[in-house]
Amino acid sequence: MFKLKCDDFLEYDESTGTYSMPAEQRVRDETERNRWKNIGLTLLKDWRLYLMLVPMLLVYLLWKYAPMYSLTAAFRYGSAVNPDERAWAGISAFQSIFVGFYSASFWMAFRNTFILAFYGLLFGFPMPIILALFFNEVKSNITRSILQVCVYLPKFISTVIVTSLALALFQGTAGGQPIGIVSRFLMMISHSETLMSRVNDGLLLTSEYFRALYVVTDIWEHAGYDSIVFFAAVIAVSPTSYEAAQIDGAGKMQQMRYVVLPSILSTVVIMLIMKIGGLLSVGYEKLYLLSPDSTYGNYNVAEVVSTWSNRLSTASTGAELNQAFGIAGEMTNNLIGMILVIGANTIARKVSDVSLY
Repeated sequence: MFKLKCDDFLEYDESTGTYSMPAEQRVRDETERNRWKNIGLTLLKDWRLYLMLVPMLLVYLLWKYAPMYSLTAAFRYGSAVNPDERAWAGISAFQSIFVGFYSASFWMAFRNTFILAFYGLLFGFPMPIILALFFNEVKSNITRSILQVCVYLPKFISTVIVTSLALALFQGTAGGQPIGIVSRFLMMISHSETLMSRVNDGLLLTSEYFRALYVVTDIWEHAGYDSIVFFAAVIAVSPTSYEAAQIDGAGKMQQMRYVVLPSILSTVVIMLIMKIGGLLSVGYEKLYLLSPDSTYGNYNVAEVVSTWSNRLSTASTGAELNQAFGIAGEMTNNLIGMILVIGANTIARKVSDVSLY
């Protein structure tokens, strides 16, 4: 502990031989004494803004924090109706999904989750940036508005409609259903017997092509809407930077490389950290609709942790135990996602001095 002296807070007047408090210290003391009073006055002054904050806080409390109590079911077995009556079971549910009876199916689902998420990040994250750069080069405001509406529109289409459309486009001849447009086109231009057999079964229902088609449809659905943030960062770049680059003889590609991309780097890093945070949160609804049960040919590559947990938790046999295993699987998935976002944020802060927090 440092030893405090009067000289640290007071000024000594040699002419009078007395100590006096500096004006800056008096202001600091006054501010500290009236701290809560000032906070109360600020709240009272802007009470309308804080009142508007109440609904959002209630949403978070009721739909984000209150359901966290159900996570204790991963450590308890017993009645699903009254969790308070469940017997404490420790980490046995985690042991069962890591090295026990459910380990094979869980690690298969986790592997599929990571692969789909990694492909989505690798191919899906650059697409909004490319779209934003493309929109910035379109000089006609009318043309740019029309193009933006066209690429934003898939985001507002229901997941059920998106999956139904994808299945219809890549539908095969199996089951006596009409063949999809894309499948028909592939049959016309391809002479590969392996591809023909997969087209007949339906490309989305095959393990070989499911991941690629899933990533493509996911990019089509989200890339346009995600480009809004990057486009806002691009148009905020000062025109004088472009003029200076043009004077130095830089072309369009060089302006993008040396002017635009460095200017939006902070936005890219923050969005990348947020993407990594949700890396393992692969869309449950879409995957469940594309592979509703184990009879589908794409089940071994389409089963992810969220669908695995849902199927296990809703199983008719051993409902209480299955629910504990399902919650344990989801909790593991979310904990790994939290570790990823913390690690990505730490690396970004050390490498580029730009971080989320």
